Amino acid sequence: MLNNKTILITGGTGSFGRRFIKTFIDKKIKVKKLIVFSRDELKQFEMQKTYSTEKYKFLRYFIGDIRDKERLKFAFRDVDIVVHAAALKQVPTAEYNPIEFVKTNIIGAQNILEASIESPKISKVLALSTDKAVSPLNFYGATKLCSDKLFLSANAIKGDQEIKFSILRYGNVMMSRGSVIPSFLNTKEKEFKVTTKDMTRFSLTLDQSIEAALFAIDKMHGGEIFIPKAKSYKILDLAKSIDFKKKIKIIGKRPGEKINETLIPNTEVDNTYENENYYIVMSFNKKLKITGFKKVDKYFSYTSDKNNFFSIKELKKLIIDQLKISE
Repeated sequence: MLNNKTILITGGTGSFGRRFIKTFIDKKIKVKKLIVFSRDELKQFEMQKTYSTEKYKFLRYFIGDIRDKERLKFAFRDVDIVVHAAALKQVPTAEYNPIEFVKTNIIGAQNILEASIESPKISKVLALSTDKAVSPLNFYGATKLCSDKLFLSANAIKGDQEIKFSILRYGNVMMSRGSVIPSFLNTKEKEFKVTTKDMTRFSLTLDQSIEAALFAIDKMHGGEIFIPKAKSYKILDLAKSIDFKKKIKIIGKRPGEKINETLIPNTEVDNTYENENYYIVMSFNKKLKITGFKKVDKYFSYTSDKNNFFSIKELKKLIIDQLKISE
């Protein structure tokens, strides 16, 4: 599927991008080029200390901002597949800096799809999304919902060009930068600060997110939303798994924060299918038959509070394992 292909990943210096590159190296996937596209030269400089172009001849580093369509068009020359991981993501930050989130998450998405359609070689574009884009309560989720709609609608405006646009939607990624687990692990305070004791979240590992991305790239026909099946955790269980003795202080919900998250609302069940490991929402090619998938029940929804949960013991082991991997 990926042999001799040129792949570009936006936001390539983030947690997902770094693990994406590591996966290609570990699995010896023989791509023609893997281009890291991001706007932070320091992160690229630091990243090249681990993944240098001298050692890994297929790697390229490309400074650019998805807000700049002309730069994207230049970067997309000879690219076959685009994985769009760049975004502004912090929920509280979005509430106080909404215009910046519009420029990156919405206009940036528009730039990517337009530059992709104008590129003669690109055949697949996979955009990463989030559970916060479903029935969004916060501004970040609203921008990601707009982004998702743009990418899905691109399948209708591409004309005769052989290019496909799909979405990969999932919840929290363990150990990703800015997420709750590193925050709890690195806190110097005598207590864990928890916004609300009833909070639940979907969770998957970085490796699982990469596996889901590769699955989506392989299976996409254009217009699908791929959702990997993942377990949930309770925020109090997470805190206890890190330090059972540390006190927990409830500080109240942050602006735009949900208590529970949704990956598939009941309103999407008419076009939702599942197999053992994934759900697929057929948002565009609704009549397409998917081999190995069956339709979900009409009463189905996929929410973090009505799901299989990690135990405290499982969470503790998972965190230890993930820390070993990241060393």
